Amino acid sequence: YWLKPREEDTREPQNTINFLPRPRLDGKIVGGFEVDVRHVPYQVSLQSTGHHFCGGSLVSHNFVFTAAHCTNGPSASDLKVRVGSSKHGSGGELFNVKKIHQHPKFNYDTVDYDFSLLELEESVTFTSERFPVRLPQKDDVVPDGALLLVSGWGNTQSSQESNSHLRAAVVPKFNDEKCKTAYNQYGGITQTMICAGFEEGGKDACQGDSGGPLTYGNVLVGVVSWGYGCAEPHYPGVYSRVVSVREWAEEILGF
Repeated sequence: YWLKPREEDTREPQNTINFLPRPRLDGKIVGGFEVDVRHVPYQVSLQSTGHHFCGGSLVSHNFVFTAAHCTNGPSASDLKVRVGSSKHGSGGELFNVKKIHQHPKFNYDTVDYDFSLLELEESVTFTSERFPVRLPQKDDVVPDGALLLVSGWGNTQSSQESNSHLRAAVVPKFNDEKCKTAYNQYGGITQTMICAGFEEGGKDACQGDSGGPLTYGNVLVGVVSWGYGCAEPHYPGVYSRVVSVREWAEEILGF
């Protein structure tokens, strides 16, 4: 979704320790494989002015989990959500967004608390192609090296690719301390972040769309958030750690 740090991100942060700006995503799944939405029926496409711009995850009949940096500009009336399709430009069903519930602690500069819940105007009927992903329990642990699934379309600007097919990649959970060290010059990572990717880079180690799902089994453990480059050695992808805001999410969802 992010090609490079936006102009305003290059200003020095207003704090006593000056870190480099957080590197933004270029939104591709490198390596990886095409996947049918029936294998990831929670995957949705966020659309604005008829174009796909972020991913998201269906978590109930009326709610989609995504990244706050995806919802930081638009109003609810600007957004639509396509569910139940392997192509972001066609198929499935489009839903209007009734309300954006952006995490109140979201910080654009540090990308901390990068979570939003989209409340849909109408209820989604569950089928084999549209089915919610589970949220993690508060004591759920994702062990280092556990194989996680990231999916999405990537952000395509060209009209020829407007119907590009859903893709997925398998990435291992990256050690938190090693991830903090890798991103030290960018301010490290916080307790609301989880990292995944191969130490040697390459392979399938890259993110899809911002806001899209990172799952462990059928549990949403992460939301695609930020990272340095694409499949770069020693720089895993950084995802928002869903379990860290479980109580906030449950309050909105009414679980």
